[in-house]
Amino acid sequence: MPRTRGAGHHGPTGVAAGVQAVLAVNAELVHLYWQVGCLLAQRRQQAGWGAAVIPRLAQDLANALPELKGFSTRNLDRMVAFARAYPRPLEFAPQAVAKLPGAAREAALSPQAVANLGGDGSVLWQVPWGHHAVLLQAVKDAPTRHWYMAQTVAQGWSRSVLQAQIQGGAHLRQGALVNNFADRLPAPQSDLVQQALKDPYIFDFLTLEASFRERELETSLVAHLEKFLLELGQGFAFVGRQYPLTVGENDFYIDLLFYHLKLRAFVMIELKRGDFKPEFAGKLNFYCNVVDDTLRHDSDAPTIGLMLCQNKDSVLAEYALRGIDKPIGIASYELTRALPASLQSVLPSIETIEAELSSPNAAPSPDPT
Repeated sequence: MPRTRGAGHHGPTGVAAGVQAVLAVNAELVHLYWQVGCLLAQRRQQAGWGAAVIPRLAQDLANALPELKGFSTRNLDRMVAFARAYPRPLEFAPQAVAKLPGAAREAALSPQAVANLGGDGSVLWQVPWGHHAVLLQAVKDAPTRHWYMAQTVAQGWSRSVLQAQIQGGAHLRQGALVNNFADRLPAPQSDLVQQALKDPYIFDFLTLEASFRERELETSLVAHLEKFLLELGQGFAFVGRQYPLTVGENDFYIDLLFYHLKLRAFVMIELKRGDFKPEFAGKLNFYCNVVDDTLRHDSDAPTIGLMLCQNKDSVLAEYALRGIDKPIGIASYELTRALPASLQSVLPSIETIEAELSSPNAAPSPDPT
């Protein structure tokens, strides 16, 4: 007898409705803040408001409406900066608006046209306010900010994840790996695959000795699977580690096997310590052939191979991929995030620290007693 669902059961539809409600509230809030920012910026320009007006306004609001949150001096200043940074929000809306001709496009993109549109589909409204604060402070280039907004919505990044992605230069790494996707996959799948991968991958959440072995790297990545998946990006589903393949009487093992839910394809990752070698591409090509024959379903896209090495010569990698008939990408990985140049110039090197510690003039260790 089939089991019936109780009246109080919250199924997927209820969860989806709740998520949509939260997103709608966020969109309205961000839109309100943009409107307030536009008004304040306009009054500053037309009425000659000075710097003291906003603090006084924030205090008046706090006195008159103590239950009203989000209108501190700092946040009001952010609203003004937000409105100035995005004077034409419909530029973030669907492509149909951007393709309007001449005067029609200018009218559709004007602040007056946007003032009454909270639900215009603009990605600007879909990004939470706290994320906008991070972007305005950390990313000065407008196109780069736009990229991080789109990724925040697509990947569901939290504020801390967004900050980590900005620090790691995610916009520079996406799709930057050496690959043969354009030659081995039809469009648009080739573009989608390239944008789903990156170079380099940053595994700064691992703590490995300098002389680590490949199996130790693999074990550590699986032990930190949540962070590993976050670095890989949205869509990767973990299938297995040292996944066995049998060909004839021979057994082979894939380091890490994933299935990408958006690409609808298996993705194999092989990990190598040290430099990339041309023979690595042949081995990955072999694995792709076997997975396509034994695991891939008729509805799946071709299996993708991803080789991760500590270092790679891009020219050598490009030559290695010539003649390879499976879609393969070659990228590097880093175990520590590089310091900004401004810090590198002022921090002492390891050699300097060691020399200071071994100097006879070094300060003695404190007496433990």
